Amino acid sequence: MKNALGNIMQQAQKMQEDLKKAQQELEMMQVTGESGGGLVSIVMTGKREARKVTIDPSLVGEDKDMLEDMVAAAINDAVNKVGKMKKEKMSEITAGLPIPPGFQMPF
Repeated sequence: MKNALGNIMQQAQKMQEDLKKAQQELEMMQVTGESGGGLVSIVMTGKREARKVTIDPSLVGEDKDMLEDMVAAAINDAVNKVGKMKKEKMSEITAGLPIPPGFQMPF
Protein backbone atom coordinates (compact mmCIF):
# COMPACT_ATOMS: atom_id res chain seq x y z
CA MET A 1 0.00 0.00 0.00
CA LYS A 2 2.85 2.36 0.84
CA ASN A 3 4.44 1.76 -2.54
CA ALA A 4 1.17 2.53 -4.33
CA LEU A 5 0.86 5.81 -2.43
CA GLY A 6 4.44 6.67 -3.31
CA ASN A 7 3.72 6.03 -6.98
CA ILE A 8 0.65 8.23 -6.87
CA MET A 9 2.66 11.02 -5.25
CA GLN A 10 5.36 10.71 -7.91
CA GLN A 11 2.75 10.85 -10.67
CA ALA A 12 1.15 13.91 -9.09
CA GLN A 13 4.50 15.68 -8.81
CA LYS A 14 5.38 14.86 -12.43
CA MET A 15 1.97 16.07 -13.59
CA GLN A 16 2.43 19.31 -11.66
CA GLU A 17 5.83 19.85 -13.32
CA ASP A 18 4.36 19.01 -16.74
CA LEU A 19 1.48 21.45 -16.19
CA LYS A 20 3.86 24.25 -15.25
CA LYS A 21 5.99 23.58 -18.33
CA ALA A 22 2.89 23.44 -20.55
CA GLN A 23 1.61 26.71 -19.13
CA GLN A 24 4.93 28.41 -19.92
CA GLU A 25 4.88 26.99 -23.46
CA LEU A 26 1.30 28.13 -24.00
CA GLU A 27 2.09 31.65 -22.85
CA MET A 28 4.78 31.87 -25.54
CA MET A 29 2.54 30.58 -28.35
CA GLN A 30 0.60 32.91 -30.61
CA VAL A 31 -2.60 32.51 -32.61
CA THR A 32 -4.17 34.70 -35.27
CA GLY A 33 -7.88 35.43 -35.12
CA GLU A 34 -9.54 36.68 -38.30
CA SER A 35 -12.79 38.11 -39.53
CA GLY A 36 -14.11 39.35 -42.84
CA GLY A 37 -12.17 36.73 -44.73
CA GLY A 38 -8.88 37.99 -43.31
CA LEU A 39 -9.59 41.71 -43.73
CA VAL A 40 -9.15 42.11 -39.97
CA SER A 41 -6.70 39.98 -38.00
CA ILE A 42 -5.55 39.89 -34.38
CA VAL A 43 -2.37 38.18 -33.16
CA MET A 44 -2.85 36.99 -29.59
CA THR A 45 -0.60 35.17 -27.13
CA GLY A 46 -1.53 32.15 -25.07
CA LYS A 47 -2.02 34.58 -22.19
CA ARG A 48 -4.81 36.18 -24.26
CA GLU A 49 -2.83 39.37 -24.79
CA ALA A 50 -3.35 41.07 -28.15
CA ARG A 51 0.00 41.67 -29.83
CA LYS A 52 -0.98 43.04 -33.22
CA VAL A 53 -4.10 44.28 -34.98
CA THR A 54 -4.13 44.41 -38.78
CA ILE A 55 -6.93 46.13 -40.69
CA ASP A 56 -7.04 45.98 -44.48
CA PRO A 57 -6.78 49.53 -45.93
CA SER A 58 -9.96 48.95 -47.91
CA LEU A 59 -11.92 49.05 -44.64
CA VAL A 60 -10.54 52.36 -43.39
CA GLY A 61 -12.99 55.16 -43.94
CA GLU A 62 -15.92 52.85 -44.56
CA ASP A 63 -18.70 51.96 -42.17
CA LYS A 64 -17.31 52.47 -38.64
CA ASP A 65 -19.83 50.10 -37.05
CA MET A 66 -18.91 47.31 -39.45
CA LEU A 67 -15.20 47.79 -38.75
CA GLU A 68 -15.79 47.69 -34.99
CA ASP A 69 -17.83 44.48 -35.37
CA MET A 70 -15.08 42.90 -37.46
CA VAL A 71 -12.41 43.78 -34.87
CA ALA A 72 -14.56 42.27 -32.11
CA ALA A 73 -15.13 39.14 -34.20
CA ALA A 74 -11.39 38.77 -34.83
CA ILE A 75 -10.67 39.12 -31.10
CA ASN A 76 -13.29 36.50 -30.28
CA ASP A 77 -11.84 34.18 -32.92
CA ALA A 78 -8.37 34.53 -31.39
CA VAL A 79 -9.68 33.94 -27.85
CA ASN A 80 -11.48 30.79 -29.00
CA LYS A 81 -8.32 29.55 -30.71
CA VAL A 82 -6.28 30.11 -27.53
CA GLY A 83 -8.88 28.14 -25.55
CA LYS A 84 -8.74 25.28 -28.04
CA MET A 85 -4.94 25.31 -28.03
CA LYS A 86 -4.89 25.11 -24.21
CA LYS A 87 -7.44 22.32 -24.14
CA GLU A 88 -5.40 20.27 -26.63
CA LYS A 89 -2.18 20.82 -24.68
CA MET A 90 -3.79 19.82 -21.40
CA SER A 91 -5.31 16.68 -22.91
CA GLU A 92 -1.79 15.62 -23.93
CA ILE A 93 -0.57 15.98 -20.34
CA THR A 94 -3.55 14.41 -18.62
CA ALA A 95 -3.97 11.51 -21.07
CA GLY A 96 -4.75 8.34 -19.14
CA LEU A 97 -5.42 10.09 -15.84
CA PRO A 98 -8.81 9.57 -14.22
CA ILE A 99 -9.90 13.22 -14.21
CA PRO A 100 -13.62 13.82 -13.63
CA PRO A 101 -15.65 15.27 -16.52
CA GLY A 102 -15.84 19.06 -16.44
CA PHE A 103 -12.73 19.43 -14.30
CA GLN A 104 -10.97 22.69 -15.17
CA MET A 105 -7.21 23.04 -14.99
CA PRO A 106 -5.87 26.06 -13.07
CA PHE A 107 -5.22 28.12 -16.22
